Amino acid sequence: MSERNTVFRSMHDVGLAAWFGGSLMGAVGLNGAAKGHSESWRDNARIASAGWAKWTPVSAVAIGAHLVGGSGLLAANAARVATQQGVAASTVAKTLLTGVALAATAYARMLGKKIELASSRDPQDAEEAAGSFDMGKAERQLSYAQWVVPAVTGGLLVLNALHGEQQRPAEQAQGMWQRARCLSPHLPYADHWHHLGD
Repeated sequence: MSERNTVFRSMHDVGLAAWFGGSLMGAVGLNGAAKGHSESWRDNARIASAGWAKWTPVSAVAIGAHLVGGSGLLAANAARVATQQGVAASTVAKTLLTGVALAATAYARMLGKKIELASSRDPQDAEEAAGSFDMGKAERQLSYAQWVVPAVTGGLLVLNALHGEQQRPAEQAQGMWQRARCLSPHLPYADHWHHLGD
């Protein structure tokens, strides 16, 4: 395409990079540092919870930017999605992975909030939270969810790279011709025209 979509592309890419990088750093660095801080479960959980709570607003902005940018790019490339072979499939895969990443992020935040209350210095909050759910199970589920987010957003980065490759002029021409052949099988293959010129 000759048109540029710099703003949408920047929002999409920077938002995804922050979503992936922040979740990976939290799972590796923040959680790892918190676990080694003290022998007290509550102290460690309190430190990790405080760090994740500070990251949450930044993460929300990053996710919002990514979604707005992705929607803008999808609208700008709608014709290519419809006519270029392979683009629709990668777009569907990307949409599904985005949904999984959003669900995992929301679930991790919900569990994190519960653990934040359970580790609170306020005895009433801690007692109320501890009686409402299984702490050990919640911690395990939170750990899994916090690793699912960077894994899935990493997959989105790979699909983003694939989309970039699919935008090469040669890839667009070949993909659109293949799509046209699927709709009209009687059309010759792309290399047929080269043989006619020999």
